[in-house]
Order: sequence, then C-alpha cells, then structure tokens
Amino acid sequence: MPFYHKLGKIPQKRHTQFRQPDGSLYKEELFSTIGFDSILTNAYHIYSPAKIDSIDSEIIDLTPKEWSDAGLRPYHFKTKDTKFNSDFVFGRNQIMFNSDVIMSTCRPEKQADFFYKNATCDELIFVHEGEGTLETNLGVMNFVKGDYIVIPRSVIYRLVHKSPLRLVIFESAGPITTPKRYRNEFGQLLEHSPYCERDIRVPQELQTFSGKGDFVVKIKKENKIHSLHYDYHPFDVIGYDGYYFPWIFNIDDFMPLTGKIHMPPPIHQTFAAPGFVICSFVTRLLDYHPLAITVPYNHSNIDSDELLYYADGNFFSRKGIDYASISLHPGGLTHGPHPGTVEAALGKLETVETAVMMDTFRPLKLTDYAKQINNESYYLSWKE
Repeated sequence: MPFYHKLGKIPQKRHTQFRQPDGSLYKEELFSTIGFDSILTNAYHIYSPAKIDSIDSEIIDLTPKEWSDAGLRPYHFKTKDTKFNSDFVFGRNQIMFNSDVIMSTCRPEKQADFFYKNATCDELIFVHEGEGTLETNLGVMNFVKGDYIVIPRSVIYRLVHKSPLRLVIFESAGPITTPKRYRNEFGQLLEHSPYCERDIRVPQELQTFSGKGDFVVKIKKENKIHSLHYDYHPFDVIGYDGYYFPWIFNIDDFMPLTGKIHMPPPIHQTFAAPGFVICSFVTRLLDYHPLAITVPYNHSNIDSDELLYYADGNFFSRKGIDYASISLHPGGLTHGPHPGTVEAALGKLETVETAVMMDTFRPLKLTDYAKQINNESYYLSWKE
C-alpha cells in the first residue's frame, strides 16, 4: 500500500528488545519485498514464526490444466449455475491463466478448517455475493458484496463466511497496487483519481492468540499445496507497522470518469499488477455530446486479451449475457457491440451495471474447466 499503517503494540525502535509480560522477548519478523528494497512491515510474535512442528508428506498439485485445443475465437463462459464446492482454496474453479495471473471463480460450500498462505502470488478476491470476515495474521476485517479484497503474498489468512459466497479470484505473480498514474511522487492518490485513501479499509482489529495446539497452515508455492503444522496459533502477532498488509476497496466506491464522447477502458482502471490490469465498470452517466454513440466502439485491443465478468445490471452493448457470465475477447480479433445495441442505446443518459474487467499483456490460456462452461455458439452472436 502507498501509506503507512500501525496496529497493536510495537517498540519505539526496530530491531530492539521488546519484552513480553513474563520477561521473554517478542519475536520480530520482517515482511520485506524485492529483497529489502521495497515496501515492508515489521511484526512481533509471541512465538518464533520459524518454528515448524511437522510437515505432511502429501503435496497437492493445483497447476492449471490447459484446454490444449482451444482455438482463437470470442468466448462466453457461464458461471451462474456453478455448484457449491469445498472451501475457499480447494473450491476454486480455474478458468484462465498465463505466467502473470490465474483467474478463478469460487462458491465455497464449507468453512476451511485450516489457515492459508499463498507464498507465490498476491490475491485479489472480488466478492460478487455474500459477506463474512477476513481473518489474517495482520488483522481482521469484515467484507461484503462488492468488496475487492487484496491479500499480499505470504500473508496468512482465511475467509469466514456468514452467507453463501460467490467469488472471483485473481492470483498475481507480482504486487497488486493502485495505478501509478493516480499517485503523486509521495504515493498519495491524486485529486483526479477515481478513488482515494478514504475509500480503502485496512485492519483496525488485531486478534492475538497465545494458545497451544495443532494448527495447520496450507501454503501454496508454485501451484503446489504444502501442509505445515505448528504447535501455536498462526495469529500470535502482538503488533506491527509498515506498508505491507491486507486491504479492502468496494467497487461501489469507484467514482467513474465520464466524457463528452465515449471514453476508453483505461479510465476504469482500479488496480495494476505486472502483466495485467483490473478495471471496474459501475453505474455512470453516459456521454453527453448531442451525437454521441454511447456504447463501446469496435476495437482491436492488439496487445491484450480482455476478460469481462458481468456482476449486475443491464449490459446494453451485449446480448445473451447472463448474471455471472464471463466474456473473453482475445487479442487478434476485433470485438464490439452486438447488432442493434448501438441504435438501442442512442439517447440514453446512464448505464446501470457492475462488471470487473481484466486486460492481460500476455495471451491467456484456457483450462479444461473453461471448456465445460463455454457457450460454443457465442462467436456467431454478431450475425444479424
């Protein structure tokens, strides 16, 4: 995050003696990125975070399975009827991926009986349905429908859901950040940014556990899950400070930028990551030039593959798109409004919709699961 946050008890100076009530030392841990050259957080534990009790021999491989003969065409994936399955880790339905990102949907059936750490990827979780609590070793936050939950890699967490969840998950091989062009040289979000620090929620409560027992942390490293056992609770942090922590931003707090004529998708950008961007389409006023065409024009996004997850509302440039549908328009093909939608939108003053878009700068591969939910005739939908 581009700002400093402090929670719990910490000593006045880093790397100095900080004692527990019984006189023993708290154990300091540094979360450092890019070696020691980028953002970092110092946390203080009751127990040594390096102490492992045991490691299970079973390793679970979650490497995406590629749909090897998927061709070049527009795709429409229907996820509305996805069945509830497993938990927030093993219930993920991987749909597309490349070396920068894995995109999944998830409808967890049960609460996880373990803690989870993604040691390779930052995770961005869009909450399409449901609410609950994000529990992490760096604090607790409630989440609701429309929240983007950003969990930096190696933060230990679990999702406790109070109602059924429908999630869209992006696992990024690099940091998920606010777009650089929205920030000044100090990292502060600028006046023209579509959201600001007031919209960002950070942990305000730190749950610290000192009890002993058998606690399992499942760690994902290079698409493989390893199960490590600890004899103390992984949330034994008494305090921390720094720039590295989980945070939440709700899509309804995105303030859309509008123009006299139709504006290109980068104005909707919400997050940046190496190799891809995430954009938010929300209810907004439409273009106000008297002759404006208010739906997106045909375009060849030459250097990107474009995914759009349709969350809510009326997507007036598309026909046949359902709730929780996903469209994928790969680079190399022109895409644009369906026949009749341009004329139907003329004179409209606003659009009422919510959608999440991902543009990647390397081609996406599809999974075997994507093949199961694909609408095979979608590419024919531009015929009159």
